[in-house]
Amino acid sequence: MTNELFTPFQINHKTKLQNRLVMAPMTINSSLEDGTVSDQEIDYYQARSSHLGMVITSGAYISPEGQAFANGISAARDSNIPSLHRLASAIKKEGAKAILQIYHGGRMARTNYNENQAILAPSPVKANRPWAHQPKALKEEDIEDLITNFGQASRRAMQAGFDGVELHGANTYLLQQFFSPHSNQRTDDWGNSLENRFEFSTRVIKEVQKTVQDMDKEDFLIGYRLSPEEVEAPGIRIEDSLRFIDHLISAKIDYVHLSVRHYQQASFFVEDNQIEDLPQLIYQHIAGRVPLINVGKVRDGQDAQLALKSGDLVAVGRQLLIDPNWPQKIQDDQAHIAQAIHLNDQDKLAIPDPLWQMITDQSGWIPVDKGEESKKWN
Repeated sequence: MTNELFTPFQINHKTKLQNRLVMAPMTINSSLEDGTVSDQEIDYYQARSSHLGMVITSGAYISPEGQAFANGISAARDSNIPSLHRLASAIKKEGAKAILQIYHGGRMARTNYNENQAILAPSPVKANRPWAHQPKALKEEDIEDLITNFGQASRRAMQAGFDGVELHGANTYLLQQFFSPHSNQRTDDWGNSLENRFEFSTRVIKEVQKTVQDMDKEDFLIGYRLSPEEVEAPGIRIEDSLRFIDHLISAKIDYVHLSVRHYQQASFFVEDNQIEDLPQLIYQHIAGRVPLINVGKVRDGQDAQLALKSGDLVAVGRQLLIDPNWPQKIQDDQAHIAQAIHLNDQDKLAIPDPLWQMITDQSGWIPVDKGEESKKWN
């Protein structure tokens, strides 16, 4: 059954992937200060792009005020195209499709990363984070500018040679903020009802689709990542997300990518009718209308097979960080798969210096073998 992971997959009528494994987008904070992709970042992605159907990059911000984390990739200026081209080329060398994830942080942006510009969001409601800034509500003209910026970032991705973009509508960033009743308390046509809270995402998708048409890139993929629930109250609940997914399918999105912690994640909310497997519920709801990428703590071949029962594709993040050769080991049924990073393996694993610092400083994020028995994930 493991071989099913390595069968080709037709993601839409124009694009076929060489297999069903995807590198998940992971924030690695390793670009240069101006958003240029660094040499170390190129090496990192190239080392992890073989034996995969698709590689999704970490989030690239579409405009400077939307940067939510340090040293992220920029798709905000035409001057970024050359380094984006180097990144796309590095990913595609072994046959993987290269997808640039694009986002705007909204109220999750930070002034020390975004040239001290104002924090903008659908409504002036702070995020539930200790460091969060007070955002300003977006004006109508601001919203239109942001929609245009998503289209322009997609144009740059096409000119750089990427095979698609993934709209980052998860993890509480701007696209999710328009969808969420916690962050979107507007009373105009951009809020005030569930359907109106779909409108920003709809317009962004249409703008990117128009850009694809203008660029004559019919095989360019447009994916959408979403978090099916959020902990805030009021907040997004699974019933909302199922309706939103129907809306995305009607808008002709090419794939939906879940953002969950486990490929069999239960609902956050403990109730008599608690949902024990959100990905499975969503997969059954989609019923083959659009490809679904499942994700979350996929560590070995058995995990990947189980994840594939609730998705058409399986995304892998931390395990590829720990072991770039993981897909080949799975394909070859090799028993030994690294579960921790050794402190002397930075160069061998092609891990950029900023990411290495994060790994060694943040206990519990990535298992680190310090000469003792390798730690396992919880």
